[in-house]
Amino acid sequence: MEFIFTVCDNASGEACPFWPGQPLTAHWGVSDPPAVESSDAEKEEAFWSAFRALEARIKLFAAIPIEKLEGMTLAQRLAEIGKTGG
Repeated sequence: MEFIFTVCDNASGEACPFWPGQPLTAHWGVSDPPAVESSDAEKEEAFWSAFRALEARIKLFAAIPIEKLEGMTLAQRLAEIGKTGG
């Protein structure tokens, strides 16, 4: 594995398990949709909001010219993407 992304807001301060090969890690936290305790419409919107945020981040990630970036620059870019909303 080359990249590990945590997405649960609760995981941001937790240590990641060991992954072979020293992959780059980044936290792309989103609110936990199942934690929404409201109307069905608001629960559905929470899922769509999380989907849109992750979709936007994945598109940004896919557009990175990884072969042209060094490890530290790439790690910084991955962290920046995690701060991008949906």
